[in-house]
Amino acid sequence: MNGYGYARVASCTPTVRLGDPAANAAAIISALEEASARHADILVFPELSVTGYTCADLFGQSALREGAVSALTEIALATGDLATVCVVGAPLQRNNRLYNCAVVMANGKIEGVVPKSFLPNYGEFYEKRWFASGHNTNGTIEVGNNTVPFGTDLLFRCHAAANRGDFKFGIEICEDLWVPVPPGTRLAVAGADIILNLSATDELTGKHDYLVNLIRNQSARCRSAYVYASAGLGESSTDLAFSGNGIIAENGTLLAESRRYCLEPQTVFADIDIESLRNDRIHFSSFGDNHDPEPNGQTCREIRIATKENDFELEYRNISPYPFLDPDPAKLQARCDEISSIQAWGLLQRLRATGCRKAVVGISGGLDSTLALLVTVKAFDMLGMDRKGIIGITMPGFGTTGRTHRNAVTLMARLGVTNMEIPIAKAVTGHFEDIGHNPDKHDVTYENSQARERTQILMDMANKENAMVIGTGDLSELALGWCTYNGDQMSMYAVNTSVPKTLVRYLVEGYARNTSDKALRDTLSDVTETPVSPELLPADANGNIAQVTEDLVGPYELHDFFLHAMLRHGFGPDKILMLADMAFAGKYDRETILRWLRTFYRRFFSQQFKRSCMPDGVKVGSICLSPRGDWRMPSDATVSLWMEQLDKGRYD
Repeated sequence: MNGYGYARVASCTPTVRLGDPAANAAAIISALEEASARHADILVFPELSVTGYTCADLFGQSALREGAVSALTEIALATGDLATVCVVGAPLQRNNRLYNCAVVMANGKIEGVVPKSFLPNYGEFYEKRWFASGHNTNGTIEVGNNTVPFGTDLLFRCHAAANRGDFKFGIEICEDLWVPVPPGTRLAVAGADIILNLSATDELTGKHDYLVNLIRNQSARCRSAYVYASAGLGESSTDLAFSGNGIIAENGTLLAESRRYCLEPQTVFADIDIESLRNDRIHFSSFGDNHDPEPNGQTCREIRIATKENDFELEYRNISPYPFLDPDPAKLQARCDEISSIQAWGLLQRLRATGCRKAVVGISGGLDSTLALLVTVKAFDMLGMDRKGIIGITMPGFGTTGRTHRNAVTLMARLGVTNMEIPIAKAVTGHFEDIGHNPDKHDVTYENSQARERTQILMDMANKENAMVIGTGDLSELALGWCTYNGDQMSMYAVNTSVPKTLVRYLVEGYARNTSDKALRDTLSDVTETPVSPELLPADANGNIAQVTEDLVGPYELHDFFLHAMLRHGFGPDKILMLADMAFAGKYDRETILRWLRTFYRRFFSQQFKRSCMPDGVKVGSICLSPRGDWRMPSDATVSLWMEQLDKGRYD
């Protein structure tokens, strides 16, 4: 396990020699040594991997059973100098019964044995012919000359002497996953961060996709990692085909999958984020509420395994720089369609509830107002209301450029909404005279007076037209407080309130791809390419935007990454810095990332007062900053602890 709460797991499908434990032990040891060289914390093999799953009535032969015990002794000894915990499948006898078992080995010895709980005895399976169920069995078992813990109640805790943290794992075997209440569920609720499954799944048409979804869903329900190793080449093909399935999932996400029908042994690896899983379990309180003792008062027995120091870099984990976006274009488009529908549905319900048949939207020609207008149009279309009831108002001021003004006007025209233009320069200049402000002084008063003038126009026009002001601000701006209090911070309903800037851009791009109107498509495309700016300061000598937001507060792609890591996973500053350094390698150096991470924390803490009174707006994803929903924080909280962690963090 490394210093940032990651455990490296591996699933191996070796080539099996049926009925030859010595040959299988050699193959297992070879794979174990390779996995250890790659710093795996756990390596799991398939069900009955020491003998082969398809030995059938040979399991009744003492020679095979004794050979399996000898092989286990040899494999256990091989773990003595390695940092990897090895888990293999073997038939073991206890109290005149034979069990299909998972054997956990580390530090040169067998640490525990878990029997299979649920034995399939239907269709192609006949396991009850040879094995007894280990369901609710516990105690000890003799393996060779050693007495070791035995039972379905075993929970294994791995901890390193170097204080790198710990993780816990539990085990279930093949069919155990397919029953209504898998044993791994109880183990996860009892504290297992990782569930291992030793399996021998035969291939059937359509079964693989079902299996992958089953594993993903089980890892999601248990808020755990799930490591699945299934039998492959070498198993008997008398009636069945075993292709080898190595599958690793974490909290509903597929992290790694082996290639099936492979003629060579193969091992797949993944780096599991234990800290993220545990933070999730704390956050989703219903997970802990599910932890009830067994009816007979029994709880899991914890087996502690002292592991050697095993630090590593994250080689087997993809750290996406865009956590709010799906890397699969097909899935991303489908997700964007759903997000826009959620936004429009929320607005639709508010319009119906208030009896409003008109909406007012301030259109700047920028990303946020463009998305807000597109969502409003979609809501009106869903309600069958005339788009002319949408009053789009462009309000050119001291910093408005020809590019954004042109895009705003074209956008409203192509969408068929009511188009109004109300310049604000005269009104703001008069306001400067009222409050005694020098218009040549381009300070916060100069900027915010424009933002509040625009909001006043929108609110007053809404009163005049019996309409609703649709807010345009997004999640990223709320996180940073990059909005004017009682200016663009305020509206009657905010449709972008939980959409981060990186996703806003993609949503607008999605609308552009899907429209058949070339003029609209070209305009939307230009909006996505326009620098993000409030346009509150005069344009440069060439009439271009002089006030670029990301030059002032930092790149939104960085801030969205920070926000997701902080709120979705609960990570500390040093871990966020480490992950950002990996995700943006080659684009931003560490000094740049650290600079904007400090800005993020400073602004996030100091600007909470703007979020404490933010308007209503529907939640569309896993993160929202609404004080009525996901995020409650005192406006006067101090950021010093977070800054101190950056100063003395683990990451150097």
